[in-house]
Amino acid sequence: MSAAVKYTLGRIGLFVLVLAALWLIDMSVFLKLMLALVFSAALSFFLLRGWRDEMAGEMAESSARRRSEKERLRSALAGDDQTATSQPPTDESR
Repeated sequence: MSAAVKYTLGRIGLFVLVLAALWLIDMSVFLKLMLALVFSAALSFFLLRGWRDEMAGEMAESSARRRSEKERLRSALAGDDQTATSQPPTDESR
């Protein structure tokens, strides 16, 4: 499971837990939802730090991979990259 999915499910789970705890208190539903949102965000800052850091690392790796692939494609389109044109022929091109 990707780190982004784990983190998102953790945030949703914390929101539901805080909302369930606030449901027992007598106040308006809108206020309960707003308090649950604020408290779950504060709790996730501390409780989900590992998953958040893992997700940030995956996003940084993905960004670096996309950036290097973009540069490789740009250089291939400009004619600077000989590896793109010197690939062995496939069965379809024979």
